[in-house]
Order: sequence, then C-alpha cells, then structure tokens
Amino acid sequence: MKRTIPLRARFASLLLLSGLPVYSAQAQPVTEPAPAARADVQPATPAPYDARLLRMAEIVGSVTYLRTLCADPKAREWRSDMQALIDREAGAEPDRKARLTAAFNRGYRSFASVYTSCTPSAVLADQRYRDEGATLAAEIVSRFGN
Repeated sequence: MKRTIPLRARFASLLLLSGLPVYSAQAQPVTEPAPAARADVQPATPAPYDARLLRMAEIVGSVTYLRTLCADPKAREWRSDMQALIDREAGAEPDRKARLTAAFNRGYRSFASVYTSCTPSAVLADQRYRDEGATLAAEIVSRFGN
C-alpha cells in the first residue's frame, strides 16, 4: 500500500504537468453555429497518443473503483485527477471528452461487475493496474512530451 501515493502522483504529474501538446479544435466565435450544425467542419484531428490516453483513462477508472472498494481515503483523488486530465486534454471537444469519460467508466464498471468486497485478488488487480498505468504514463511522456 505504500506505493499508492507515489504512483498516483506519478500518473498526475507525468500527464498533467508533462507539457503534452493539447490537441483540440480552435475555439469558434460565439456567433457561429455549433460545429454539428455546420457541414464544412471537420472533426478534430486525434492526438497521436489518444489510444494510449484512452487506455490510461480505463486504468484510472479501474483503480478508482478498486481504491474505493478497499477504503483508500485518497480514492477520490484518482477521480479528481482523471477529471483534470479530461478537462486539459478534451477542452472544448465534446466527442473527445465523451470518449475519455466512457473509457474511465468502462474501467470502473469492469471491476464493479467482478468485485463486491476488497479481497486479496482485488488488491493484486489494483497493484497491477497501477503498475501498468505508471508504465503507460512514462511511455506517453517520453514519446509525446515536449
């Protein structure tokens, strides 16, 4: 359990403070119609690390559920960190925000359907997912960071 805070801090610091370029569409003036109403608007180009970021969101969802299940007092911080990441990465892109949120929820629900109490197996799954998340965060930053 000692590794919980350093890994959570590593996720947050590696992704939120990494200086990754934010891939988002440029803001449109308020007077223009919404992008969905315009036929000539192209969807935002996906970031080259989007697939990895979606996996990260799924991992954070899983860890959030498992940490909550095992009564970690800092479990809410995982959800807060994910919300900060979504806000930073998705910005004004509702589709990207929806994909990141869906990945988080998928990870959360996948363990909610399996574990109803904090068992040794749940603790092991939590550790493995945190390890995978830390590795993934380091990879994202090393390949795509500034």
